[in-house]
Amino acid sequence: MFRIFLSILMLSAISLFGADSVAIPTMNFELSAPKTPEQLVSSLNVLVLLTLLFLAPSMVLVMTTFTRFVIVFGFLRQALGTQQVPPTQLLVMLGMILTFFVMEPVGIKAYEDGIKPYIEEKIGYEEAFDKTALPFKNFMIRNTREKDLALFFRIRKMQNPTTIAEVPLSIIIPAFVISELKTAFEIGFLLFLPFLVIDMVVASILMSMGMMMLPPVMIALPFKILIFILIDGWNLLIGNLIASIK
Repeated sequence: MFRIFLSILMLSAISLFGADSVAIPTMNFELSAPKTPEQLVSSLNVLVLLTLLFLAPSMVLVMTTFTRFVIVFGFLRQALGTQQVPPTQLLVMLGMILTFFVMEPVGIKAYEDGIKPYIEEKIGYEEAFDKTALPFKNFMIRNTREKDLALFFRIRKMQNPTTIAEVPLSIIIPAFVISELKTAFEIGFLLFLPFLVIDMVVASILMSMGMMMLPPVMIALPFKILIFILIDGWNLLIGNLIASIK
């Protein structure tokens, strides 16, 4: 499975970082059986490639900071109480853009260390896989709690590793995901607190004025938006989000 993921990384890096000399496989839609083993291998490669392109978005979710960004943006929208503003599509695209911004150095290193030498036929597939996966391993481990890594090692009943290379991707990825979820929820909790205070203050004022039938959320919304604008909220939020990534 993870060797399949390497193929996606290689194809993505080739398209992003400009490997113009890579040949793109052609597709043959004939219904007749392949006449040679080479034709069968070529057809299977195309089938695997299409499958990988279909699964690529899901793999982006679990090996990058996309999860953290999207969850925090969702918490922010709930805290502001703006319903569908900004729209979900815009928040997802913003999360993707920030993810590419954060992961660009990792992708470049993976390309330079593993994919480029493999394309130039300087190293074999096994070595290319290890060198390409290593920058992603380093990134995920830096942003993963030891407690989460230990959890999956205990589940697998494996001994503690001595080097990063000994930690399999099947353990790093789920540990990284739950660490990202915990971090995103912590940030979301901190985002909710100031807006919750505004809601409580507005509700108290309305009750003291005898306006119990007037929804406090409706009155508090413009004040929350105004305060978010005055403190330059998007700049602060995105700056601190990126700073929280190791």
